[in-house]
Amino acid sequence: MAVDHLSELIRELCNAYSAELAAGFAYRGHWRSVRDAAQRARIRQIEQEEWHHRQLVGGILRDLGAKPNLVREVIFFAIGRILGLLCHVSGWFVPMYGAGFLERRNIVEYERAAMHAYHCHREDLIDCLLTMAELEWEHESYFRGNVSRHPALLWDAPPAKETIRAPFG
Repeated sequence: MAVDHLSELIRELCNAYSAELAAGFAYRGHWRSVRDAAQRARIRQIEQEEWHHRQLVGGILRDLGAKPNLVREVIFFAIGRILGLLCHVSGWFVPMYGAGFLERRNIVEYERAAMHAYHCHREDLIDCLLTMAELEWEHESYFRGNVSRHPALLWDAPPAKETIRAPFG
C-alpha cells in the first residue's frame, strides 16, 4: 500500500500543532515553578519558542488547506494546563525529566514531517520543519543536561544535531 505523504504530513502537523499548545501551557507553569533565575529564564524562552512553533505549524496547515483537530486541541489544552499546574507540586525533577522526554519525541516528529513534505514535493516546507526539529533538539539537550546524572534517565540521547539535515543533503 502506497503512503499518502500529504495526508501523513497533515497528520504530523496536526499532532505537532496540538502538542505545541500543551507544551506552551506546561512550560508556562514550569518556569513559574522554578526558583533558579537562569533556569526560569531558559524555560520561559523555551515556552516562547514553542508558541512560535505553533504559529509556524498553523501557517503551514492553512497553506495546505488543513485545519487542526478540534478534539485534539481541547484535550491538549487540558493536558498543558494540568501539567503546568502540576509543576508547582511535583518538585524540580519530574517537570525537567518529562520535558526532556517529550522534546526527544518532538525532534522525530518534525523530521518525519520534513520527510513527508519532501515526498509530496513540498520542498518549500523542509527548511522550516528541520529548523523546528533543531530547536527541539536544543530543548531536549537543555532538559537532558539538567537530569543527566539521575539514574532514572530512560530515554536515549538523540543523534547529533547535525544529523537532522543529513537525509536532505
